[in-house]
Amino acid sequence: MKPILEVAASFGIAEEDVELYGRYKSKLDPGLREKLRDRPDGKLVLVTAMNPTPAGEGKTLTTIGLAQSLNAIGAPTIAALREPSLGPCFGMKGGATGSNKAQLLPSEDINLHFTGDLHAITSAHNLLAAMLDNHIFHGNALQIDTNRILWKRALDMNDRSLRQIVVGLGEGNGSVHESGFMITTASEVMAVLCLSEDASDLKQRLGRMVVAYNMTGEAITAAQIGAVDAMTVLLKEAIKPNLVQTAEGTPAIVHGGPFANIAHGCSSVIGTKTVLKLAKIVVTEAGFGADLGAEKFFNIKCRQAGLKPDAAVLVVTVKALKYNGGAPKTGLDQPNLEALRAGLPNMKRHLENLRKFGVPVMVALNHFISDTEEEISLVKEECARLSVQVELSDVWAKGSEGGKEMATTLLGILQQDTARYVPLYTDDLDLKAKIETVVKEIYRGDGIKLSAKAAARMEELERQGFGRLPVCMAKTPYSFSDQVNLLGAPEGFTVQIKDVTLSAGAGFIVIHTGNIVTMPGLPKIPAAERIHLDEHGEVAGLL
Repeated sequence: MKPILEVAASFGIAEEDVELYGRYKSKLDPGLREKLRDRPDGKLVLVTAMNPTPAGEGKTLTTIGLAQSLNAIGAPTIAALREPSLGPCFGMKGGATGSNKAQLLPSEDINLHFTGDLHAITSAHNLLAAMLDNHIFHGNALQIDTNRILWKRALDMNDRSLRQIVVGLGEGNGSVHESGFMITTASEVMAVLCLSEDASDLKQRLGRMVVAYNMTGEAITAAQIGAVDAMTVLLKEAIKPNLVQTAEGTPAIVHGGPFANIAHGCSSVIGTKTVLKLAKIVVTEAGFGADLGAEKFFNIKCRQAGLKPDAAVLVVTVKALKYNGGAPKTGLDQPNLEALRAGLPNMKRHLENLRKFGVPVMVALNHFISDTEEEISLVKEECARLSVQVELSDVWAKGSEGGKEMATTLLGILQQDTARYVPLYTDDLDLKAKIETVVKEIYRGDGIKLSAKAAARMEELERQGFGRLPVCMAKTPYSFSDQVNLLGAPEGFTVQIKDVTLSAGAGFIVIHTGNIVTMPGLPKIPAAERIHLDEHGEVAGLL
């Protein structure tokens, strides 16, 4: 690794704008963006993906490798990614920093405690929960209805036993009421931090967060609880973007970490806008498949932040195509042209959907050693039929050398300047119409079915003036539908809406579909069982 000051200097960042966290990671001073405000913005490229296998499809890996490859061909590029969560690191997926020759460094630090951002968000979230219950305990001057407390606790760990709890049990321990935990990445505080323009905007958004309702049905906010200033203090370092490097010394901003299946799935606006002033190209990613992360990137992040993306890269793998074509998880390494052919409609649908947002698209075929020439040729033939450019990405094995064709093709697309970004729906549609637009245009379902609870909540939010907000769909990442096993490119299904929740500070409405939960559980054999310190005291088993 290069010293992080050297990495920063390679893009003109002065030492005075770098706040060191050791030799190899740092935060950027908030004043840097103000210094750069008169510079033109670089090009913004989104890396997204088809519906993945349970092991993922290499979207983060491709983002890192693509940034390295663009730099290698002379296009100054910075990557902008999300911070990993401890939940998946110790759960099913393990680390989230790429791997081999396309990874972020120092990977163990980034995957674990990093610069403490997620801990700060957890603390701020739980401070608000504690102050809310404390207000009720000391007389409840706001007349909060304890049956309508919305604000749960947060923890950055997969722990299904905490999804639904009762607090206040025992004498003198406060009001007895139902509560629960969500994973920190699903916290509205996380979304607020990622969507804020600066510290002032952060504070205002925190104040708008609705935490409960009073006895007459009026919303109670974090500002009314008196928690905002203290929460802002806890977040004063977390709001600063983190600067690290890739395996080849390419700068990378890693900041914020919302999941895309239960949150909006994009890295911070502050980080993105800062590096758009520093680089000719910024390569960013949005979580899971394009039906989740990309849809929210375009409809939430870009809409709120005034960003105008210039291109999208769809990551495709032979394994994910075969998985969506019906091949069993245990057989994805085996040649299977029939399953591959059956899975191609999943890729096609994602390409069609991305073009609806007015951006040009290319396909990055993330290469695995088990891929056969016949399988690769079949994918390329389908891309040619769909009039989309495709390049093989071999960045895992070869780093920037394995992604030069991909980078060159992308650079050619950017030079054509054909992007005309447009969100999928307008603000003035009501909430039901916005949900139906996403379901019909992106998922290709027939419509939605609202539970009585969701219908009542949606009507209430419309009445309270929140109907102009965009919707954030909480949905399984493995299917276009809300049914985890409905793979490929299904049609004719109805999406079940079980609940609707307000994120007034973040500026969106969360739509809970199917069996989605905001606190994941650990798998039967969690990744934690293989993570250990080796004989040299180094972390092993995390990547």
